[in-house]
Amino acid sequence: MASVTSSNINFCNVRLPLYNEEKFYRLSIRDGEWTLIEQQEADAAGLPRGIKLEAWTPESHGANDVVPTIDLEGRIMLPGLVDAHMHLDKSFSLTTVENQSGTLEEAVRNYSQAAPTFSKEEIKARIMRSALQALSFGTTHIRTHLDFNLRHSRDVAIRTVEAALEAKEALAPFINLQLFPMCPFNFMSLDTEAIHEALRMGVDGIGGAPHLSETPQADIDYMFNLAEKYDVPIDLHCDETDNPAMKTALYVAQRTIQSGYQGRVAVDHLCALASMTDEDAMAIIDSMAEAKLKAVSLPAVNLYLQGRHDSFPVRRGVTRLKQIWEAGIPIAIASDNIHDPFHPFGRGDLLQIALIGSYAAHMGRPGDLRTLLRMITEAPAKVLDLPQYGIQEGIPASFVILDGTTVEELFTLLPDRRWVYNQGRFVRTPGSKAEWRHEALAQYWQASAEQVSFSKQAAVKG
Repeated sequence: MASVTSSNINFCNVRLPLYNEEKFYRLSIRDGEWTLIEQQEADAAGLPRGIKLEAWTPESHGANDVVPTIDLEGRIMLPGLVDAHMHLDKSFSLTTVENQSGTLEEAVRNYSQAAPTFSKEEIKARIMRSALQALSFGTTHIRTHLDFNLRHSRDVAIRTVEAALEAKEALAPFINLQLFPMCPFNFMSLDTEAIHEALRMGVDGIGGAPHLSETPQADIDYMFNLAEKYDVPIDLHCDETDNPAMKTALYVAQRTIQSGYQGRVAVDHLCALASMTDEDAMAIIDSMAEAKLKAVSLPAVNLYLQGRHDSFPVRRGVTRLKQIWEAGIPIAIASDNIHDPFHPFGRGDLLQIALIGSYAAHMGRPGDLRTLLRMITEAPAKVLDLPQYGIQEGIPASFVILDGTTVEELFTLLPDRRWVYNQGRFVRTPGSKAEWRHEALAQYWQASAEQVSFSKQAAVKG
């Protein structure tokens, strides 16, 4: 099916929870850029040429010079979601790489052993499939970490980079991918020239997991030197362990200040913070804030992998989301892995991941839910250092419309029906709503839905 551009379009009756969800907004796009963001004084359903979203399709005005006005009827619009940490190359590999123990250690070992058997075409297909699946749920920007298996050979390592670069180019008109190859831990005795080659090939930054190394500080120093040489950002898996003595993040913060690399370094996972005393954890968080580090939490995967060596009580590994946020550090929530030996589930839906983060971090109050939305939009946009992001006049339009009218409804129902717009066009629209196949059920549903609302009511305190 040919793509139909929608570079000129208006919207009315839009809810923007990252701005003021008590108001409706009127929005305009011209030549793919936001040109108008303004509050409506009242419901604008009676505007001339207003077309209800359910009745509109991108094809319906393809040859029409009249700019359509689409009535969202109070539905929520968010800027395109940003997934700050995925492993697209590993996704959907569980059918060939298992993990019987469910531990991080077995996942790392088994995938490393299987890596030489994957062709470039297979790796590229996995990247394409998982990126498009994320796009279907509203994600328009992804940072993906790439396996860089130098222990087997230079060819195996470079093969993944080539596959990722080809996938990035193919998907560029629809979704933005950032590529960060992971320097293997204990890599100083390996063919480090291959890492230089990957950076020269055009990847976007450098990653790694130095907490797994026998010489973590030497590994970190080497990666900082590489980043400075090629002028790229750094994004490290950091302290993905239940061990409270693991404090690699502290050295990363110190090295960031020493190198003058503030604002260009991200630290991900940070599970060890969840096992530390408050005093020890807050000292590290304060150092992270001083170094202007960015952070990423992976709640679904860390809930699955961490605590595997504990008897009850079992540590769950999700980092201190609220404390890091309150320290002024931009912290994103991200998907991590999809159906691979590190995580057998997942579907690339950041709203689902935010819900899991809500459970894990006890963030269920109204204010918490709004913060979680920022952790899949504005915060990861800062992690990826996106120069033009959001719903604001003068920048390219990129957004997702969700089939819900309140934030509480989004987190309760996780609506699958989403309209995704990026780079001057709708790239994904949903099918028609599911219907009850019995008249009585349809009537019961309609009557009860009219009585039960997700809109704010006066709270009953007990």
